[in-house]
Amino acid sequence: MSNLVNSWLHLWNGDYAGAEEFIAPEFRVHAAMMDGGDGSAVNSPEALVAWIAQTRAALPDLTFAIEVGPIADTDRIALRWRAQGSYAGGMPGANAPVGTKVDFTGTDILRTDNDRIAEYWVNTDIHVLLTQLQFVS
Repeated sequence: MSNLVNSWLHLWNGDYAGAEEFIAPEFRVHAAMMDGGDGSAVNSPEALVAWIAQTRAALPDLTFAIEVGPIADTDRIALRWRAQGSYAGGMPGANAPVGTKVDFTGTDILRTDNDRIAEYWVNTDIHVLLTQLQFVS
């Protein structure tokens, strides 16, 4: 489990190499997406990497750290994380100046299957991030 969690953390910290080795081919995200979607478009290791890269484009130095967990129960892993970084610009609706520091938290639940992450539920304090980025719709 620790290798899987470490790989997951490295992925979110921008190390995309080998994602297909620990993310299941028919990966599934359950999340309220910024575009109003439900996450179903993030349905493969490649789609996950693209989603993370898109997030990191506006926050390239974003660093995730685990604050609680991992807590494992059968095929589920739960963890609480904290992300910190600086805004680089380019997010539509954000009025924060380039260089604005961000700091927000979230909780992940991961379902594993054959030593790969098959499903991902995420709850993020997105309102905190959007406030820090002076977001307006």
